[in-house]
Order: sequence, then C-alpha cells, then structure tokens
Amino acid sequence: MPSVEPQMTLAYYRRLFPWKSLYHWLNHQIPPTRLWTHREFAFTLQGDAYLRWNSFKDADDLKREVCRLNPSRFEVGAIYSGRPRDKKTIRPNLFVPNLRELVFDIDMDEYNEVRTCCSGKQVCKRCWGFIASAVDVLDQVLREQFGYTHILWVYSGRRGIHCWVSDQAALALSNESRWALVEYLELVRGGAQSEKRVHTRYKNGLGAMHPMLSEALSTLQGGFSDLVLEDQDCFRSTEGWNKLLRLLPQDDDIIATLREKWEEQDSIGEPSSSIDKWEDMRREIKKISKDSTRKKFLSIAVEEIVLQYTYPRIDSNVSKTRNHLLKSPFCLHPSTGNVCVPVDPARIHEFDPTNVPNIEQLLRELDQLIKEDGTEHHSDWERTSLAPYVRLMDQHVAGLMKEVRTANRAAALKGTDF
Repeated sequence: MPSVEPQMTLAYYRRLFPWKSLYHWLNHQIPPTRLWTHREFAFTLQGDAYLRWNSFKDADDLKREVCRLNPSRFEVGAIYSGRPRDKKTIRPNLFVPNLRELVFDIDMDEYNEVRTCCSGKQVCKRCWGFIASAVDVLDQVLREQFGYTHILWVYSGRRGIHCWVSDQAALALSNESRWALVEYLELVRGGAQSEKRVHTRYKNGLGAMHPMLSEALSTLQGGFSDLVLEDQDCFRSTEGWNKLLRLLPQDDDIIATLREKWEEQDSIGEPSSSIDKWEDMRREIKKISKDSTRKKFLSIAVEEIVLQYTYPRIDSNVSKTRNHLLKSPFCLHPSTGNVCVPVDPARIHEFDPTNVPNIEQLLRELDQLIKEDGTEHHSDWERTSLAPYVRLMDQHVAGLMKEVRTANRAAALKGTDF
C-alpha cells in the first residue's frame, strides 16, 4: 500500500482515534496530573519535519493540535520537571525527565538472519512467531521476576512490537537502573555477521545457567521445534545447516559425520528437513560418554542454539534512558496504513500482523455507517473493527486506574497526597 494520504490521516484523527483512552492510560486518573501536563509529545509532520517539546492540558487540547498539524505520526515521551512547551523559559539544568514508562522495542529486522519466509520490510503470520516467542519470555520475566503488572503490548504497525510498563516503580526507574535492567535481560549480542551470539556460561564455559535463562529456555523449547525446525525449516538449506554446525563446539568427529551425511543429501537433491537434521545432531551427541566434558559442552551448545534463534532481541537503546520517545498506540503507520493496536500477550501467537485494522478499511466502514443512518459520527470507533483493540486498551487502563484510586485513598487516610 502507498503512503497514507493526509486527508485520510486527518479523518482518522477526527473520527476514530481513541483520545480518551490514550489520555487515561498516560494520566492514570481522570483529572489531569503531571503525568499528562508535563509529558512530552513529538510530531512527525507530512514531509518529515519533526516537532519536539509539545505538552497539553488535557485530551481535547492534544486532539485539537493533532488535527491542526495533521502529523503522519506522533510519539510519547517522558514526564519532565517543567512543562515541555515551556522548555525555552526554564534553565537547562532545571529541565530534566523525572518519570518515564519502561519501554521495549522488538523489531523483526533483528530476526532477518534466522527467518526464512520473509525478508527486509516484509512480515507475515509465520515469521511473527519469532516476535511471539520474544513476548512470551519478556512478559513472563517482567511480571514474575520484577513484579510489574501494568504491561501494555502494542503492534508497531509493520514488523515489530512495543512494550510499555506503567507501574509506579517502573516510571520512577533512573537511567542507571534502566541500563542495569536491560543488561540483565539482553542475551543475543553482536551483529548479524557474528556466528555465535549467545553465551550462557562464564565459568570455564561450564558454569550453571542463570535461573532466568533456564526459565526462558523452558518457555522457548516447546515452540522451537514448531517455529524454527518445522515452520521456518531453518537448517534445510546448505547455508542453514552450515551455520548450525558452526554453532557447535569444534568437535571434529561429530561435525565431520554430520557434514558428510548432509552434503550427500544435498548432492542428490534430497536435503533432509530441519527436524531430521536436529535429530541427527542429537543422536550423535547421545553416543558420547555421559559424564565427559565433551558431551557437556555439546549439550550446552544445543541449549544456546535454541536461545540464539528464539530469545528476545530487544533494541536496548530504546529502553536505557528516560528521555526516549516511542510511537503512540493507535497511531497509523505512515507506510502501511495499519493502526498500531494493543495486543493481548496471552493470545500473541494468534495475532496476525497482516490482518489488523487499516485506515482504508476503517474509513470504508465509517462511510457505510453514514450511508445507513445519514449521520457522520466522530470518535465512532465503537462501530468499526477498531473496537476490540480499544476495549483491550480500556481494560488495561481500568486496572491501572483502580490501583491509583486505591493508593490515593490510602494516602488520604494517612493525611498525605499520592
């Protein structure tokens, strides 16, 4: 689909964008607070001009400015010590980001070296499995190990997903704490040119795997066969199985045996499947003496291969600082016309990035409604295919606002403000 036409974007902002849902999500309450009034918004205008340091008094104020500017997209930033619109009147050392959701960005670009169904900017339901596996792990770690509960996942509109953590403890994280958290989570390191990008042991290569990684491995192993071996069939090609062999320790006997067998299959035009090759490799490893160091190294290598292909590949720079901006939920992707919709992590494997609400589709739905009742509706997402996604957002917001109300009541009883 070509770039979204400006008149379509404006119609979407005026008639469909769920402004109240966005406001309640960012503000945590009904009356405006500093979480809203001191928050930065940035606009990418038609023609790619970029306007930073915008702030607004309420949802209607934001909607008016967005409809006036008609940006191709807008981004949400940190909560500052002063109103961003007043930045020029505040001494630089007194204008600092105080709060910010903990955010993560997972992009399909990071999986180009392992996916086989698509390439470049393309994405389909099949390769979405890599993103889904990453969400499985990251959502579990954030909830179970860090205790966060207000986690919103949002499809990026083309080939990735964003994660927003709105818990009070997450909002207050310093840059140093965000760096430490990202370092803790990050595992797949090095560029796509690096062969081995995962190392899980640091004591002579044989130390115990960190409990967090053990749990992630347990989560990922079940889907590895379905995604990497069966669906993507990553090791069927000569290039694919050669990469697999390079990820094993330099065990000449096993590598030579497997190479000879797989080269013979390729030479007669009958390459075996990835499932068969994986079983070939496991079978050869089983032949080695159970307690030998050689077998331990190979067994560890197998675990690290599973992690290298399926563990979350996050853009660490997005997460490490408070002042980073990230595209707002429900924006339109300017190239695809897709809406950046919330996604339920419990149903992430059912999500199909090729079947999300699109601006052309939504406007057709609204036009049909006008023909039926003769009235143009504003903010009428409830009668379109956008409705279930807004309701998912509102359900998330309800939990967040309930917690804040409880905290406010507790603070009032103590004679303090939350």
